[in-house]
Amino acid sequence: CCLFFFSRLIFGTLYPAYYSYKAVKSKDIKEYVKWMMYWIIFALFTTAETFTDIFLCWFPFYYELKIAFVAWLLSPYTKGSSLLYRKFVHPTLSSKEKEIDDCLVQAKDRSYDALVHFGKRGLNVAATAAVMAASKGQGALSERLRSFSMQDLSSIRGDSSSTVPPSVTVRTSSKQSQPKTSRSASEGTGSSGKC
Repeated sequence: CCLFFFSRLIFGTLYPAYYSYKAVKSKDIKEYVKWMMYWIIFALFTTAETFTDIFLCWFPFYYELKIAFVAWLLSPYTKGSSLLYRKFVHPTLSSKEKEIDDCLVQAKDRSYDALVHFGKRGLNVAATAAVMAASKGQGALSERLRSFSMQDLSSIRGDSSSTVPPSVTVRTSSKQSQPKTSRSASEGTGSSGKC
């Protein structure tokens, strides 16, 4: 199993990809066509093996047969991919091309409609979640305000000269009392110095 995946990666994907690159670089039309036929057959093979692996993986030498098939596709002597493409794939796709194109257009339209539909639903869900979060946040604020005792509320209302909360006012008054204490102490030492 691991040998198949490794050999498929090297021989089925990387080797053809490198030679496809060389065909693009050299701009050789014959090589373009050869490697395009390979990639079409390889894509069909990969799609088919997704389903056949489920049912045939228990078959003896299954993975070895798949390795041999990929080697047959690549071989310049057998020209397997070219043979399969010309004998089966091209005639089938040519006869069904109109139906395939129509199905693809319909699938594209449906997927766009589904994307728009789910996008709208997603935005609605997000908007609802935002409203719920905001209302819960407002509820938490009102609960916080309710937690104040009536005495706290009356002291805030009674202190009309200052808009600063009581805790800050206490700090301010404690700072003002310190200089008075230090002044009275200095006055006391000054008065005692005079005596």
